[in-house]
Amino acid sequence: MASTDVDADIAPYQRSKTLAERAAWQFVQDEGDGLELSAVHPVGVIGPVLGPDDPPSLRLIRGMLSGEVTVCPPFGTSWVDVRDVADLHLRAMTDPAAAGERWLASAGPSLRGVEVARILHERLGDRAAKAPTRELPLMLARALSRVSPQLRAIRPQLGQDFDATSAKAQRLLGWTPRPVEDTITDTAESLIAHGMTAGVRDPL
Repeated sequence: MASTDVDADIAPYQRSKTLAERAAWQFVQDEGDGLELSAVHPVGVIGPVLGPDDPPSLRLIRGMLSGEVTVCPPFGTSWVDVRDVADLHLRAMTDPAAAGERWLASAGPSLRGVEVARILHERLGDRAAKAPTRELPLMLARALSRVSPQLRAIRPQLGQDFDATSAKAQRLLGWTPRPVEDTITDTAESLIAHGMTAGVRDPL
């Protein structure tokens, strides 16, 4: 598994995650005194909410349902269900095969925003009527990122597709993530149930 290049043009969040993990491995090496470490690396984490909070990882789906996201940003990423992430953490803590290893938590290949929106339309019907059906052209997205805070925050991701495979965790730890279509549906259903999909249209 490759490590993030902290000297590249990446967001502070991703950089901080890499530096924190490096520090953890260094601590185990220098002062662990037999301590075992296993690192779980989830991709985009979504899943049902437990209350009316507004987690950043769900804002794309929430914005699609509410009409705030009127056009899909031109990038894709892999996704994973928060319940499956919890399951992988438990396996990483209890299975001897996990010690000293790094594990990717991903339910499948990268999905573009328009593919997420398509799943919402197919699974929720009229309740997803506000979800966008088109992707913003890449050159236009890059130009708008100079004035749009939402696009500026994801500028390094524009035009990218971030694929990840969990084959190692599935093969060695017996981990089986649920289909991403089910997770997207469960996420949307929970957002609707908690009244979190009301919003005004806010073009990028």
